[in-house]
Amino acid sequence: MPDKLKLPHTRYLAPDGAPCAELPAWSDDFDLLIRLYRQMLLTRLFDQKAVALQRTGRIGTYAPTIGQEAIGVAIGATMQADDVLVPYYRDTAVQVMRGVRMEEILLYWGGDERGSAYVDPAVAEDFPLCVPIATQALHACGVASAFKIRGQHRVAVTTCGDGATSKGDFLEALNVAGAWQLPVVFVVNNNQWAISVPRRIQCGAPTLAQKALGAGFAGEQVDGNDVLAVYDRMQVALERARQGKGPTLIECLSYRLGDHTTADDATRYRPAEEVKQAWQEEPVARLQAFLVRQGVWNAQREQALVGECQAEVQRAVEAFEATTPAPVEDALEHVYGKWPQALAEQREWLRERAARREVDHE
Repeated sequence: MPDKLKLPHTRYLAPDGAPCAELPAWSDDFDLLIRLYRQMLLTRLFDQKAVALQRTGRIGTYAPTIGQEAIGVAIGATMQADDVLVPYYRDTAVQVMRGVRMEEILLYWGGDERGSAYVDPAVAEDFPLCVPIATQALHACGVASAFKIRGQHRVAVTTCGDGATSKGDFLEALNVAGAWQLPVVFVVNNNQWAISVPRRIQCGAPTLAQKALGAGFAGEQVDGNDVLAVYDRMQVALERARQGKGPTLIECLSYRLGDHTTADDATRYRPAEEVKQAWQEEPVARLQAFLVRQGVWNAQREQALVGECQAEVQRAVEAFEATTPAPVEDALEHVYGKWPQALAEQREWLRERAARREVDHE
């Protein structure tokens, strides 16, 4: 077996923002690139605020996206409005770009089911975040099957981490997508760590992209720290699916600069030098450097944008914290189609206890 299959690998920008390959024709659309940069910066600032909220007990566990902003922003920028997103738990950037409000994301991570009841009708058909590993890949195939049966030129886009590619659900999804030539795009965020398990131990295959080959469709790698590269390949994959040419698997090579979640401490298993090196290749600074090289960005514009994004994040936090708490028994809703008697009794007990506590606090 060869050590490495010659799968396509796309990168346009080096870590210092310098072009390292012939740029795509649309790369001189600086309005587009600045919009992408704004979304990446907004995602990072929201991420920092969400972690701070968790550390102060104002939301529950949160999955940071720091270092992986280019992937989500490129997905969100290339999907059409009537496509359907079937995300995993590290998809803040895509959700915001699709129309999910930041306060809804905070509600979700605060344990409030209303965080998945999106107000914007544009995202009514997008799925909520999926915490179980890889199950969303099969859901996406179900969505894509419906599109194909109906003759609709729509695409299901599903995301996952590198660890999810070792799950049976993921491999089964690839199999049915290839066998039925479904209009679905699988995006793997290979951030090098499946919680505390490094990529080299988690899977013996030279690449994760090549798993698509066994299912009969195209797999490729892209530099997940290069938003131009992810945007370009997502455009191609989405168009292929829309034209009835089947699925694509895109493995985005990135690095999880933060903890797996706020319940994790990555310093216990990751070498500091590895993280330090990854910071030299991160996506936000890379695009910023490219824009500066092109003469369309400077310190003044950066300062103004930071202030604008911080204000937007703060408004979302205020809206989240002004939301009237949901009834405590909502924690038991959306679990069963028909309530078991034992759970019904627990719900009544929970209601009574909450009512007593409210009286005690008056």
